[in-house]
Amino acid sequence: MEPMTARHQWMELSRSAYAHNISFFRRLLGPRAALAVVVKANGYGHGLLETAGLARENGVGMLCVHTLDEALTLRGAGFTEPVLLLGPVPIARSGEAALSGAALVAYDEEQVAALERAAAATGRTVDIHLKVETGTHRQGVMPERLGALLDLLNRSPHLRLAALYSHFANIEDTTDPAYALGQLRRFREACAAVEQQGFTGFERHLASSAAAILFPETHFDRVRVGIAQYGLWPSKETRLSYLTRYGAGAEHLLRPVLCWKTRIVQIKDIPSGSFIGYGCTYQTTRTSRIAILPIGYSDGYDRQLSNSAHVLVKGQRAPVRGRVAMNLTAIDITDIPGVELEDEVVLLGRQGEQEVSADRLAEMAGTINYEILSRLAPHIPRIVVP
Repeated sequence: MEPMTARHQWMELSRSAYAHNISFFRRLLGPRAALAVVVKANGYGHGLLETAGLARENGVGMLCVHTLDEALTLRGAGFTEPVLLLGPVPIARSGEAALSGAALVAYDEEQVAALERAAAATGRTVDIHLKVETGTHRQGVMPERLGALLDLLNRSPHLRLAALYSHFANIEDTTDPAYALGQLRRFREACAAVEQQGFTGFERHLASSAAAILFPETHFDRVRVGIAQYGLWPSKETRLSYLTRYGAGAEHLLRPVLCWKTRIVQIKDIPSGSFIGYGCTYQTTRTSRIAILPIGYSDGYDRQLSNSAHVLVKGQRAPVRGRVAMNLTAIDITDIPGVELEDEVVLLGRQGEQEVSADRLAEMAGTINYEILSRLAPHIPRIVVP
């Protein structure tokens, strides 16, 4: 029996698509730069453990998370791969962080002092990835404070400077890379300053998905691939620039990993002139056959998709009618013959020759593909398929 026959909704993750995307980056990087994958935000909506499992199958050497709880979840599930915790750790949880075995980000003197105390108390040496500010102005040590923080690390025998890193603010805008190139210059300056203070043997990483795809000078020792491992381009500009440079062969195209599915739970024929859903925002102009889907904005199907999105039924597009509600959404199947109760419906992904992409949903919702994916509700089952 199909494992999802008893489910009203589920997500399928393509093992072959994920492997293809990892191979895509290995061809780009060559032997010098190692690969790390970012699995924060529940694996960008794909599932933390499911994505980590796919990364393990493909020999990826490092998993990047944002929270200590994500790191502990990976450890609790038996993942022994190196884990890099990119986000802040509450000072009160420094001891847990030290015991987790994860490498921790450092950017603040008070935070580093707390980690040294915690590491000393546990008798462990903790790897630190020092994040330097190069122009994004979020998390990161400012250049004028870098020397003081390095002095503190020198006086912290239980902390080891394993890496220096930063993050781009505007690398996806390939029409004008001037700001990104300025960040690259400042990163190199920070690396030189760290070496001048006697630190050696540390790794350097700066590149995100877009940088890894288009700017080989940013690769350094490791790249951190986020959205693109899941088969989505960081921006239209990134995709167009890449295809212009390398061509449009199948080996040059990322493959979306996720397909979000649901089932029809009711079909009804309603007369012309009927209103559908909250607020009476849609009125039929003909006798219409309406199907009800057991999904809504609490599952991550954005309310901005009301009266604008399409789903796929029997390989055809069926428009969303009325407002997307918390748990229910109506679609129009009048022009699709043979639809039956509990037929499979694709909300995001491919069915037959048709596709509903995260990029298209993002355009309709007034957001970006990152948000469409990362807001997919954790309660929806994820299943890995070939």
